[in-house]
Amino acid sequence: MRFIPFLFLLATAACGQDLRTKGLQQPVEVLRDTWGVNHIYAKNEHDLFFAQGYLAAQDRLFQLELWRRQATGTVAELLGPQELKRDVGTRLFMFRPQNLDAELNRYHPHGSQIVRAFVAGINAYVTEINQTPEKLPFEFKTLNTQPGLWTPEVVISRHQGLLSNIRDELNFGRLVHLIGADSLRALQWFHPVATKDRDDKSPDLTLHVDGKGLMQHILGLYEAFRLPIRFSKADKTLGVTMEDDALNRRGKDLDGLKQAETDAWFDAEKQFVGSNNWAISGQKSASGYPMLANDPHRAQSVPSLRYWAHLNAPGWNVIGAGEPTLPGISIGHNDYGAWGLTIFDTDNEDLYVYDINPANANQYRYKGRWETMRTRRETIAVKGQAAQTIKLKYTRHGPVVFEDGPSHKAYAVRAGWLEPGCSPYLASLRMNQARSWTEFRQACLASRVPGENMIWSDPKGTIGWQAVGLAPIRKNWTGLVPVPGDGRYEWAGFLPIDQLPHSENPQSGVIVTANNNLTPTDFPHRDAIGWVWASPSRAQRIEEVLSDGKRKTVSDFMRLQADYIALPARTLVPLLEPLSAEEQTTEQALAYLRKWNYSLDMNSVAASIYVGFEASLRRAFADLTIPADAKPYLKSVPTKRILDWAVSPQLILHQAINRDSLLLACVAQSVADLTQRLGPDMETWVYGQRTNKHITLTHTLSDLVGDEQRKRINLGPVPRGGYSETVNVTGSGLNQEHGASFRIVMDTEDWDRTMGINTPGQSGNPDSPHYRDLFPLWAENSYFPVFFTRKRIEQVTESKMVLKP
Repeated sequence: MRFIPFLFLLATAACGQDLRTKGLQQPVEVLRDTWGVNHIYAKNEHDLFFAQGYLAAQDRLFQLELWRRQATGTVAELLGPQELKRDVGTRLFMFRPQNLDAELNRYHPHGSQIVRAFVAGINAYVTEINQTPEKLPFEFKTLNTQPGLWTPEVVISRHQGLLSNIRDELNFGRLVHLIGADSLRALQWFHPVATKDRDDKSPDLTLHVDGKGLMQHILGLYEAFRLPIRFSKADKTLGVTMEDDALNRRGKDLDGLKQAETDAWFDAEKQFVGSNNWAISGQKSASGYPMLANDPHRAQSVPSLRYWAHLNAPGWNVIGAGEPTLPGISIGHNDYGAWGLTIFDTDNEDLYVYDINPANANQYRYKGRWETMRTRRETIAVKGQAAQTIKLKYTRHGPVVFEDGPSHKAYAVRAGWLEPGCSPYLASLRMNQARSWTEFRQACLASRVPGENMIWSDPKGTIGWQAVGLAPIRKNWTGLVPVPGDGRYEWAGFLPIDQLPHSENPQSGVIVTANNNLTPTDFPHRDAIGWVWASPSRAQRIEEVLSDGKRKTVSDFMRLQADYIALPARTLVPLLEPLSAEEQTTEQALAYLRKWNYSLDMNSVAASIYVGFEASLRRAFADLTIPADAKPYLKSVPTKRILDWAVSPQLILHQAINRDSLLLACVAQSVADLTQRLGPDMETWVYGQRTNKHITLTHTLSDLVGDEQRKRINLGPVPRGGYSETVNVTGSGLNQEHGASFRIVMDTEDWDRTMGINTPGQSGNPDSPHYRDLFPLWAENSYFPVFFTRKRIEQVTESKMVLKP
């Protein structure tokens, strides 16, 4: 691990640059440091957020333009008819506030002014750059377009938020229909928790709707607006979604491939969208002060989802990262404390099934009467053809996503995130000004989407955890399967956020969250939160390291974020130790595993063998346990089920399967796969290499440009370690497509000790030196210093700029 000691850094500030920018009230000073982070010094709140928007647009203009078009349902206007379904889905699920200012003020008392200032800053830059289109980033020239202006409604769009479990709910309903509730409970890991008034530890999966009807492609419109945009090789001015692009590449059946590709993307999102965060008390740290670390796990991309900024103005002094499309900082620290987030499983989506009036397709039965749907007409511009007018339908529960005319059924999604105050991460604005744990916890009450584990640490000695999120109260069902929309299954309001799980200064001196189930066994509102959580492997490994009796430093925290220990291997590999194989190469592989330390290091041969072995075991276990017709809806089984079987095979599989024979066969399969990919010499099978575990970042327009441009915009490959269950999450594929692009480590004794990273760089423009400058540092699991005081910042200032009215 490498980081840059600040004693050896020299200020490289260029001469100051003054820019006249319409919309400012007073001059704003911007110091850009060596790593491309803007430190913004404003004299008032309006100018602070105006400058944040202006500079985000300067760094991430194409990323912001894609966000704007997705948020407004105007992608087909740019990319053609194959994006029409996306735009229909966007319009169908668009949040339309009755009172925009009231909505914005839910996130902060000055929310309306802040968001409008941020939007004005973006638009100021967009207006400037459109006057000199030759200076636009290459993406706009490639697509022959220009960026458009923003509105506050774009900021509060929910289209790219981490939402909830509607796809799981539909698939669980299908699985109950196909294999029965008991079989599903045996295969899936629903985290059972007894409540005070109910001893039943298994969730109710009774299906009260027609299971056969659930087998249709019900969520097509929902899925369309959630998918990332992909671009076609065929036409530089025409984009397609990833499933259509796959069709072009493979030439297979359209509908089948669309669903397969869609499933792949959502499965990856579900599996790898997570995060780690932890905090320790001063009794656990070398400095004697609380410390905090956070590394959110999202898709690896160029540019990154995250964007660093330092915001300084009267009443504001906060540094960290958020998303370039949002004002404020979602993860970081101010003068008074530090905070971080991971996903906490609140279930705020439900699928309702309705009986439709055979005489009127716009009416559905509710409480014994026919109720008329609300309708809305929208006109969508489509490149290359006439504008399309569409009709959107809504029940009292939400958008109608599918109509089954012959069966007189309709399906609608009730989405909690369409409630007021549910714009993802925007409530961070309140957190940015918290001066204590009490104020921070109060700020958390405005954070409704996504469900998160918010943690806090401060120099006065407090560490705390508060789960947040919109949690509907379901009094008579679990929310795990679709239900009739006839009035029998209604939400009874939402659980107050301060009643979600929380703790302050635990006796252990350690708080760890890694998307695992932290719900207390006596939690009284079990059905208000989710039943499916991440494997506990990451959390257990973090707790193990933090509780080893040694006081921790910032360097220790950085090493822990880069940790490659595979906890499942501690259960599986010892089972192989007494076994022997007839084939020499399989026996040789077993010898590597017997001497292995369970770390998926880049230079380890055993790591390659183990990852192949575990992957083969997962496939074999799925083949043995999941019926063929259920596999499209349950493609794998949780790690816990595999480990339970490994320890007690007779309790899991009814088939007469010899565990040892199966384990040996999976090792042999790993050897065969590695031989085919890496050659016969086992000594060359080191884990981290270009043809094995690596990362390559591919720009979304990579297929539309020539070879030289492609070299400029794509990054890698570089070797990686780890996999999907290490603290340093790098995914289960050979190419790391998910994991921590952003990391931060903070010691509350001295904010200038903060260390961070964000790959591949702060800028999304390949012409910028900050497009790829952080990628080599990140690839080594290394960091740069994140200075907070003006003195330290000036020591590493690369350029100075003054934005003037």
